Amino acid sequence: AGLAAGGLGAMVGSPADLSLIRMQSDSLLPLERRRNYKSVFDALTRILKDEGAGGLFTGVGPTVVRAMALNMGMLASNDQFKEILKRRGVGEQATTIGSAMLAGFVASGCSLPFDFVKTRMQKMEKGPDGKYPYKSPMDCAMQTLKNEGPLKFYTGFPTYCVRIAPHVALTLVFLDALKTAEGKIGL
Repeated sequence: AGLAAGGLGAMVGSPADLSLIRMQSDSLLPLERRRNYKSVFDALTRILKDEGAGGLFTGVGPTVVRAMALNMGMLASNDQFKEILKRRGVGEQATTIGSAMLAGFVASGCSLPFDFVKTRMQKMEKGPDGKYPYKSPMDCAMQTLKNEGPLKFYTGFPTYCVRIAPHVALTLVFLDALKTAEGKIGL
């Protein structure tokens, strides 16, 4: 259920994510290649006009896989860390918070390679030959692995972890609090 929820949510949000990536990377392009989007709505409208409905979902595959990897890393590791901390005699509240924080770190490590590919796919532009540099997310991953090595997928890990881990930790702490509250009222 956690994988499906993450995947479906990412699919629905993919056009907005694409707009964000394109708007953020626009200032890094040479002046003649900038898109100069005025807003997220302008970006969505122009992507739809220039690239068709399918263009709104550029990078949707890696976006969905990234969300699923994040949820897998978050949910599976949280349960494991809870077991480990409980066995070591750590208190209930510290176990909840500690396992959630550790799960945030694991979720970051599980999802960053997919985020890296997703971002490259969403930012790519046609070259002078009129072709995109990557044919698919798998092609992007394989070219990156071959030309730049496996650690390239973890470029920016500290920043990514600082962004993702608190989100994961708070989600898990609130989920645990919700379960506790439901138990107290008999749900």
